[in-house]
Parts: sequence; C-alpha cells; structure tokens
Amino acid sequence: MVGWAIALHGGAGDIPMDLPDERRIPRETALRHCLDLGVSALKSGRHPLDVTELVVRELENHPDFNAGKGSVLTTQGTVEMEASIMDGKTKRCGAVSGLTTVVNPISVARLVMEKTPHIYLGFDGAEAFATAHGVETVESSHFVTPENIARLKQAKEFNRVQLDYTAPTPKLPEVSGDSQIGTVGCVAVDSAGNLASATSTGGYVNKMVGRIGDTPVIGAGTYANHLCAVSATGKGEYIIRATVAREVAALMEYKGLSLTEAAAYAVEQSGPRGCCGLVAVSANGEVAMPYNTTGMFRACATEDGYTEVAIWPKN
Repeated sequence: MVGWAIALHGGAGDIPMDLPDERRIPRETALRHCLDLGVSALKSGRHPLDVTELVVRELENHPDFNAGKGSVLTTQGTVEMEASIMDGKTKRCGAVSGLTTVVNPISVARLVMEKTPHIYLGFDGAEAFATAHGVETVESSHFVTPENIARLKQAKEFNRVQLDYTAPTPKLPEVSGDSQIGTVGCVAVDSAGNLASATSTGGYVNKMVGRIGDTPVIGAGTYANHLCAVSATGKGEYIIRATVAREVAALMEYKGLSLTEAAAYAVEQSGPRGCCGLVAVSANGEVAMPYNTTGMFRACATEDGYTEVAIWPKN
C-alpha cells in the first residue's frame, strides 16, 4: 500500500545520553518543527523535491546543526559548506562544495540540477553560480558562531586530526555533547511513489581547507531512485568508501531486501562502530533510520499516523 512518508536527521555522532537539557531541547524542538513543516508540505501535494529542499533549508537556518548557519570551521577558521539533492524518478541531481557565503546551500544544489548541464559545482565556481542566480548570500562571518569557534579551539588544543579516528577525542565542558561530525538531511516519498533526498553539511571541525566529504557525493551521502531515497550522516570518508546511500538501493534492487534490511546492512558494513547513520524511505512509504553511533538526531512520520522524534535508541 502506497502512502507518503518523510524522515529527516540532524547528524549522527557521539551524543552522550546525559546531554544537558539546554542542548537537547532546542534540537528536539527544531526536529519536530521541521517534521511538521515537511508533513504539511506533503499533505498539501508538494513534490518530494520541494519538500526535502524546504526541510533542509530550515535545518540549515538552525545554528545548532552542522549545516548552513551552524556550519563548523576549517583549520583556518572558515566555513566550506556542501549540499546535494536528488530526484528518484529521473535520477536528476545537483551538488555543491566549498560555499562560503550562501545562506542555503541546498537551494544552490537544486539550481545546479535544474539550470546547468552538470551535477557538481565547487568553490569559486559554485559561489559565482549562486550569485548569478540571485541566491541569498551574506558575509562569511555570519556562519562563525561562538560555539563553532569554541569547537575549533578545542580541536586545535588536542591536535585532533579529524581523519585519524583512532586518536582520543576528549571534550571540553563548554562544547560537550555536540555532534561534531553532523550533517542535516531529509528524504520523502509522496502518495504517488515519487522520491527525493537532500543533504547539507559544514563538514568536520578543523578539517583541511578544500576537503570534500560524502554529503555532495551522489551515491555516498545522498541517493534516490525508483525504490528508495537515502540521506547519510557520519564520518564521510567511510561513507564514501562504502557508497552507503547507493548500497541501500542496490541491496533492495539486486538482493530483494526490504528497506529496513537494506538500510541496516548498509550501516553495519560501512565501517567501524561510530561512523555512520542514515534516514531512508521506500516507494511504498516505509521508513528506516539506522545508525551505529551513540545517537542520531532524527524524526519521521508516515501517512498511517506514525511519528517519531528521537536522539538515542528507543527503549
């Protein structure tokens, strides 16, 4: 039975179970708000591409998530934002990297999909394209929040090279409990079985300038076809190696697995524990939100009335 469904995430990572209320509640409230926004859009008949872009824009505008306004800082104290979007029926997609002044990178990704013969634009070219199409931009200082300055200071103090995940990662009290490898994303399917996926991120704290993660890589952080739509989050190098988002679709298509089985297997095989999470919906309205991290900021709703907003495993 076909029905609409939506799922979204605000990043997966080492999210302690004792996350203080002042850090937990704003994120849960934002997830619930974005979920309500997406559900309303689906109910009003908007295409899943519009719905996923709308929801991710809202997540980009929230400073507590690592995308848009809340993007974490590179080793030079700058932001380099990434995003991608994909339509399941046509497999048309668009992606951007290295944005420094764009308020909503996900909308630039969609413009790349719709207004160019290409899929992926990066850095100066992507910035110039955004400006040429009248996308809202601001001074790059807009994205440099006090919390992200503190996160970068912490990473530098512990000489934390973000690609070396065997290194200890002590936390300072003032930034404890924040998902520092987070991403935001949304997947949706309408009652006609149209699917779409959208993902956006600021990357890693203290990442090298010019580093590109999984978020804008079609098939890694984002994928949608006629069977499912997937948005991944976590340690991008592992997600790229495992082509996690495409893996879910492939397991469904070639192995005949259900969405739940395929999503769980893709996360399990993505790498060591603590590296990956994803949200996915299928063409017939199923939802899956597996992760192998401590927690994942996530929410979903389906046409049959099921709703969930959560961070850690359900009891």
